[in-house]
Amino acid sequence: MAAALAIGAVSPFGVLDGGSVAGAQDAVSGDEAAFQAYLQQFRARALAQGVSARTLDEVLPTLTFNPRVVALDQAQPGGPVNGPASASPDFAPYRAKHVGAELIARGRAAYAAQRYNLRRVEAETGVPESIMVAIWGQETNYGGYTGDFDLPRSLASLAYEGRRRPLFESELIATLQMIDRGIPRSQLKGSWAGATGYPQFMPSAYLRLARDGDGDGRADIWTDPADALASIGNYLVNAGWRAGEPWAITVSVPSSLDRSGIATRMVGPRCPRVHARHSRWLTVREWRALGVTQIAGPAVADDELATLLEPDGPGATAYLTFGNYRAILDYNCSNFYALSVGLLANAVAG
Repeated sequence: MAAALAIGAVSPFGVLDGGSVAGAQDAVSGDEAAFQAYLQQFRARALAQGVSARTLDEVLPTLTFNPRVVALDQAQPGGPVNGPASASPDFAPYRAKHVGAELIARGRAAYAAQRYNLRRVEAETGVPESIMVAIWGQETNYGGYTGDFDLPRSLASLAYEGRRRPLFESELIATLQMIDRGIPRSQLKGSWAGATGYPQFMPSAYLRLARDGDGDGRADIWTDPADALASIGNYLVNAGWRAGEPWAITVSVPSSLDRSGIATRMVGPRCPRVHARHSRWLTVREWRALGVTQIAGPAVADDELATLLEPDGPGATAYLTFGNYRAILDYNCSNFYALSVGLLANAVAG
């Protein structure tokens, strides 16, 4: 995520199954008291990082502990993305859901409606119009759903719980800094984990990378598509997007390819198991020499470096991915997500 985390449906009191209602209420009461004590300690740290006393006095007294967001965080799947790469499911079912006909049709409509803004952002950033639209589509169905959790309450609850306190406390501080900048508290709604607006930016990403796309002096990523698209483009540039280069091409891989000979020896500093599904980097010329042939996509220079990704395993559709694919991974570190963004972009652009 700049943004999105998977959300599972879970009872916040699942660990108390078989206990009494009174016991559950006592647990919540105890959490609430400890939560309020945490907020008092947090206040000093927020002041030290520049949050105004006025904002803290306005926001902190309104916060109560939200056990639901803690349960959702603890219920994050520990399966394929955290397990061995070989345990990962096939991409095809995910693709059918995330690059379906309805999403493509809505994307083409959004693409047509925003062409004026998109052309300007592409000219400034080099990020293709269709890629920006596709991220908007993958994140919030083109603004159809952006989440309704109160960000300060959610982030404070997650920070208090402590499992990932440095992350969520820093995002809570960023949220309060957004309020200091004049963003209304009522605007700060989003996912349970703190992602907000059309692009589903975390608060710290908003502070660093949100942009005013229509010249009205505000970076409104919640209601203004021009600002949201400009912010997505700026995010990808910051993540290393290179103008004029592809994200991937579709290829056919010979059954004789020795995959042990192309296995990566690198360990990614972030989400290493996602990157472990890729081969080592070779030039397009070297891939051709190994019998890998292009099926679809733009022409690519022979000396362009690429990795091989076979999301459905040997014998199925495969991709040579380039540097710009890594920029999409920076937005949301999931191969299925990045592939879906690129394929939806291709379909939207027609």
